[in-house]
Amino acid sequence: MKRRVLLFFLVSFLRSVVGHASYSIPEEMAKGSLVGNIAQDLGLDVTRLQTGKARIHTGDSVEYIQLNREKGLLVIKEKIDREALCDQTTPCALHFQIALENPIEIFPITVEITDINDNAPIFEKEERRFEISETAVIGSKFMLEKAIDPDIGLNGLQSYILKPNDNFMLKLHSQSDGGKKVEMILQKPLDREKQEVASLLLTAVDGGEPQRSGTMQIHITVLDVNDNAPVFTQPVYKASVKENSVKGTLITKVTATDADKGSNGEVSYVIGNSVGGISKLFNITKDGLLILNGPVDYEKSKKYEIDVEAVDRGGLSDSSKVIIDVGDINDNGPVINLISTSTLIAEDSRLNTVVAVMSVIDPDSEESGKVRCAIDKNTPFTIISTSNNLYSLVTDSDLDRERACEYNITVTCSDEGVPSLSSSVTLTLQISDVNDNAPVFERSSYEAYIVENNTPGLSIFTVKARDADWNQNARVSYILEDSSVNGVPVSSYVSVSADSGVIHAVRSFDYEQIKDFQFHVKAQDGGSPPLSSNVTVKILIQDQNDNPPQVLYPVQTGGSLVAEMVPRSADVGYLVTKVVAVDVDSGQNAWLSYKLQKATDRALFEVGLQNGEIRTIRQVTDKDAKKQRLAVIVEDNGQPSRSATVIVNVVVADSFPEVLSEYTDFTQDKEYNDNLTFYLVLALAVVSFLFITCVVVIISVKIYRWRQSRILYHSNLPVIPYYPPRYSDTLGTGTLPHVYNYEVCRTTDSRKSDCKFGRTGSQNVLIMDPSSTGTMQRIQSKKSILDEPDSPLEQKPPNNDWRFTQGQRPGPSGATGGPEVAMGTGPWPQPPTEAEQLQALMAAANEVSEATATLGPGTMGLSTRYSPQFTLQHVPDYRQNVYIPGSTATLTSNPQQQQATAQQATQQALPPPQASAQAEPPKAVQTPASKKKSTKKEKK
Repeated sequence: MKRRVLLFFLVSFLRSVVGHASYSIPEEMAKGSLVGNIAQDLGLDVTRLQTGKARIHTGDSVEYIQLNREKGLLVIKEKIDREALCDQTTPCALHFQIALENPIEIFPITVEITDINDNAPIFEKEERRFEISETAVIGSKFMLEKAIDPDIGLNGLQSYILKPNDNFMLKLHSQSDGGKKVEMILQKPLDREKQEVASLLLTAVDGGEPQRSGTMQIHITVLDVNDNAPVFTQPVYKASVKENSVKGTLITKVTATDADKGSNGEVSYVIGNSVGGISKLFNITKDGLLILNGPVDYEKSKKYEIDVEAVDRGGLSDSSKVIIDVGDINDNGPVINLISTSTLIAEDSRLNTVVAVMSVIDPDSEESGKVRCAIDKNTPFTIISTSNNLYSLVTDSDLDRERACEYNITVTCSDEGVPSLSSSVTLTLQISDVNDNAPVFERSSYEAYIVENNTPGLSIFTVKARDADWNQNARVSYILEDSSVNGVPVSSYVSVSADSGVIHAVRSFDYEQIKDFQFHVKAQDGGSPPLSSNVTVKILIQDQNDNPPQVLYPVQTGGSLVAEMVPRSADVGYLVTKVVAVDVDSGQNAWLSYKLQKATDRALFEVGLQNGEIRTIRQVTDKDAKKQRLAVIVEDNGQPSRSATVIVNVVVADSFPEVLSEYTDFTQDKEYNDNLTFYLVLALAVVSFLFITCVVVIISVKIYRWRQSRILYHSNLPVIPYYPPRYSDTLGTGTLPHVYNYEVCRTTDSRKSDCKFGRTGSQNVLIMDPSSTGTMQRIQSKKSILDEPDSPLEQKPPNNDWRFTQGQRPGPSGATGGPEVAMGTGPWPQPPTEAEQLQALMAAANEVSEATATLGPGTMGLSTRYSPQFTLQHVPDYRQNVYIPGSTATLTSNPQQQQATAQQATQQALPPPQASAQAEPPKAVQTPASKKKSTKKEKK
């Protein structure tokens, strides 16, 4: 026995070298007993068993063997009863597989279970009764019930012992199934008169160690006269039946005959053995019909051998054997057992990656037991047979999670029986994502519109990109690519929300500065490494009517007046001038229309709606005012429309000298700015400070000034007009030269100096700069004469009483005179008196301080670009007058009068028209002397 076990273990070790291990163990081993060192026999490391999650797969069978992965041992998990496991089948073995993962490996294991003598022979019945005729001949046979020993081999039933054996002996007959038929043979005639009843003890003995046995009591009753036993027609009967046949199916018929007559010839049939529950599966009638009494299964037993006994009324009997072959039908579908499976696989897995391993078994035989497995063709997987009854599910093409993120794989296994039976199992396999898709924008490029003058932070529109990946790999972030627009970084124009892709305006756009620009937005996913794509975004700025028309001509300046000349002989439709305006907006916002808003005489002029041309609509007459003021409004076509107003001054005259005579009569509206009050208060404070300072200085030098005035009075200086040497009338025939002239004319008794200059101009345009002299500033501060239609536009005639008294003459002696005296319309000044000289000295000192505060140091009210050489250090302390050639009019600028006028304008914001007309000084008129001088020049 030890040799056999040693030899078997040696063979088992040799098998494990090639990936298969076999062991042999006795039954009934205690739980936890060692079966074998599987790690050593398979050539595996214990670590491999642990990392590969080694486990035993037994299918639907009970797991009797347990794997100890820490030590690599196979141990007993449940006590094994060989008789319950294999019955009489030899050899009895357990077949299972050891499965490993990462990578998947399968190792078949076979454990043979050897028998031990743990069962004693037993009889189904404890006693048996026979009725034997006393005339029974020697050699008569009596069939005894076989004992049942579940053990096999030497441990099984070996022999029978009959005691006492005076009249009977036992005879054993070996059978093809390995069992032994027991017959009790009469060896000595019975004598009913000696012994009517006999009791025998039949003992069944096995060959195990220790030996075990079982007994059955035999009771014999001796009958009288029955000397013929039944005899079967065949010693062996053969029949067949299909498995799963219905109950009551006739299998075969046995026949036995008895030579006796009467009741002694009547034969009955019984089934002699009950091993394996045969008596429950089959039944025999009194006529010898063997009938199926229960279901038969080919997979459990392929053949049945039944002992049939024929017994007559005298107790004589004969026996025969019925061999029944069970026919297989395709009644079992394939059984699929998953050994190892994966639920998650990466989409970048290589081809032939094992997904699952399964065993498929069909218990049927021949064609019905052949199995073929298949899966759906529309999946990137295939199933292959790796070994006997083992199948692997592997990949056969590339996986793409974006095309299918989950597969429900149905494995269908079918046998080749008729009809074919099949079974299936469904595997759910998730495809894990790999960052293999870049974000894709919904459009190849974007165009968006935004109206100019938008609010910074305004949402313009949204770019959207989608990523076919999943989870973090599909999380898209939006990034503004670095670029520049006209040299400015694009980030100063727009910004992009990283999460939503919303594009916001960073600044307010101006259509007139930039009409469109483009930039790139990058969409980047959250994978590792990240993938990205770009798209071009073009922003188009839409124009808004946010710019009013701009008048290019006539030029509107704060210090100049533009006058257009219209001859009195102008016909209807005469082009006076053309208003030229532009609008920097675009489209209909830049379409301009011209309308006459206000005019001195609306019946005289009209404005072209589209071209802005100002033309006469009737003949000019002598009744028309010489000075015409037109207000032309220029409107664009936007919604809402914007407009600009231009003032056009028109003078009705035939020649340029005639325009000049009206030149000094034009007034302009005074334009106040928003800070006028502040400047007035500041000027008042400065003047007050300087006045106090000057008072202190004047008091200190009062006596000195008085003495100087005495010296000046006794010098007997002639009081005559002073003409600068450069003043000449040789440069032109008119009253104004063709070059710039700015000359200062002074007299000895003058307290103020006036300066007047002009520039060359066209024939019908006269430019006046009122800021050049004090006299022009005073005229500008008055209300424009064109705003008062009732005001006279013609030059005033000479005053009949033009020879004024001494008190009305210009100079210190005429300081108490009215406004007309200040205009210098009287004759040339006479030599001053002593009182006048003293008064002139004091007034000059006061004027110096006022001029210093008002005009700034060294300017005398003259623009530095015209007369930078005239400073206070060159001006003597006497009145200065400016004379217009050809006229005896003296233009003067009295700062005291200007200051009084400015204070009066501050206190009364809207003076009455009557007051303004009364406060307006009379214009300079021509005296007879000036008329004579003009006549001489014209003749010359």
